[in-house]
Amino acid sequence: MEVKYDPSWNESGQLDLWLLLHCMPGLGVRKLQKLYAVAEYNLQNIPLLSGSQFKAAGLSFKHFSSIQNQYAKYLDEVKQWLAESATHFVLPLNHPDYPDQLREISAPPLLLFGIGDPAVLQEYQLAIVGSRRMTPAGSKIGRQLASDLIESGWHITSGLALGIDTQAHLGALDKSGITIAVMATGVDSIYPRRNQQLAMDIVAAGGCLVSEFPLRSQPKKEHFPRRNRIISGLSNGVLVVEAALKSGSLITARYALEQNREVFAVPGSVYNLSSQGCHYLIKQGAKLVEQVSDINEEFPNIRQTGVNPVTINCEKKCKLPLATEGLLASVGFEATPIDVVAQRSGLPVTAVMSELLEYELRGLVATVPGGYIRLGE
Repeated sequence: MEVKYDPSWNESGQLDLWLLLHCMPGLGVRKLQKLYAVAEYNLQNIPLLSGSQFKAAGLSFKHFSSIQNQYAKYLDEVKQWLAESATHFVLPLNHPDYPDQLREISAPPLLLFGIGDPAVLQEYQLAIVGSRRMTPAGSKIGRQLASDLIESGWHITSGLALGIDTQAHLGALDKSGITIAVMATGVDSIYPRRNQQLAMDIVAAGGCLVSEFPLRSQPKKEHFPRRNRIISGLSNGVLVVEAALKSGSLITARYALEQNREVFAVPGSVYNLSSQGCHYLIKQGAKLVEQVSDINEEFPNIRQTGVNPVTINCEKKCKLPLATEGLLASVGFEATPIDVVAQRSGLPVTAVMSELLEYELRGLVATVPGGYIRLGE
């Protein structure tokens, strides 16, 4: 994305524009790039574009006009929220504090809402994710590894969910470390409620809460896979501690692979269903982790200052063949109707729609008139 940062972005109304764009249904980075080009690479020109120019970018001018008339109240709410505390922030994609490693993924959020210190988002992060229904052993391992990683110089990133996520955040706090919680709600709507104190402790310790969802957004099923791509996108690697074969943690691992991040997994008992996902990852090439040194030896530069985490990640090669699902092969490089994808893959339409949403978020397919097209090779 070639949007250049304007030091006066807030005073010149750029925040207003970004909030307006953020409210547009169906606007992702690719369509924004087209819209930006049509606007002659000047965000200020976007509200002045004609209906045909919006259509050229694959967007509806009618939607844009209706949002312009309705979003004024939301804009006031955001500005009031920002004024409530110095810890509240909003980072558009072109802001210098927007984390570089997240900007590099295929579908970065247009905006990040946050509470806490945005500077920590640029630091080395190791994501720890896992089952909500953890075993006592999983709880202990997840918390201990988080603590050990803090002592090694890492920040810990997770999703503020119950189970392993909570233990990861607590393990970081045990060592007075920095931890980042990526939320599937608005940052002002803590979920689950029982983690409200944990969220406050994260901010008080110098970490932060972040979300791409607007203020007051409540948890929805489709929010969680979108949240997971940010967890991996912010991080240099993802450690999975207890996960079922069909779980959000494995989705996070898949995103990590697409983003050229390292994937690690903790083995468990063969009788524990929550270990099957970890065992699957290890079979596919994820590194087996018993202690923090197993992770640190993959990142010899972690204690060196001034090393860009994105550069290190880009040098890593994607080793795990988790993005070779048969469903992806059922989508052509020309517009492929949803029923054709279902027929080719042998899956029900409902399952196909769910999987294609994940693929679209991962930048593997795109919605076009007439169905979906496959992106890249």
